[in-house]
Amino acid sequence: QVQLVESGGGLVKAGGSLRLSCAASGPSFSMYAMGWFRQAPGKERQFVASMSRSAESVSYPDSVKGRFTISRDNAKNTVYLQMDGLKPEDTATYYCAADSTFGTVVRGHPSFWGQGTQVNVSS
Repeated sequence: QVQLVESGGGLVKAGGSLRLSCAASGPSFSMYAMGWFRQAPGKERQFVASMSRSAESVSYPDSVKGRFTISRDNAKNTVYLQMDGLKPEDTATYYCAADSTFGTVVRGHPSFWGQGTQVNVSS
């Protein structure tokens, strides 16, 4: 079982940038498809980004496409989410996720979740 720990959240003004990190345990990080989700108070969890184990496939919803970029460093067992052009509606708790299947992550049903990191974007 993989353990996921997010970091890098904080407070930023609209138009600013943040880079979130997700450190994974174990030697099998490269075997997992990875993803990011977010959830604001009173709202349902939303899919944000995903990347296949080979890093050849990526997926983003229209709400973040062109602004967010997912990447991974298998040597460091870490996945990143670069967030540019942040908007107040991006405010949420961001969660890292992992699964053996890319499609399962995209559909919002990954096997493993991190504890979350808070992102606040002010106007």
